[in-house]
Amino acid sequence: EPISKRQRKKLLKQKQWEEQKDLRRQKRKEKRQKRKLERQSKVNSSNEGNDRKRMRKEVVPSTLRLVVDCSFDDLMVLKDVKKLHKQIQRCYAENRKAFHPVQFYLTSHGGQLKNNMNENDKGWVNWK
Repeated sequence: EPISKRQRKKLLKQKQWEEQKDLRRQKRKEKRQKRKLERQSKVNSSNEGNDRKRMRKEVVPSTLRLVVDCSFDDLMVLKDVKKLHKQIQRCYAENRKAFHPVQFYLTSHGGQLKNNMNENDKGWVNWK
């Protein structure tokens, strides 16, 4: 049965793809090994080991204070309270990573927000 030109090209490409499979696999393996060696040399070259630990030593606390007033959560629907909770989590996490972290306070923390945080994020009490 004669095959069309398009089918012939397709079969040829598929055959080439199969033939080069081992080569692609080998390249990926080499790339992974190279990245692994780079990471190891980076860790070995830094005397302190972990970059996060080194960064924490360079932190200079800011005199700014950030206050989040949560007294209006009784006016919010549950969906908005959950979004507020996520925003507070994000602010806290980014503040911890910052080179100049601000003093972060939650005020009037109670009601729906507190219940939501107790259910979904039991570690929030350690944010002090």
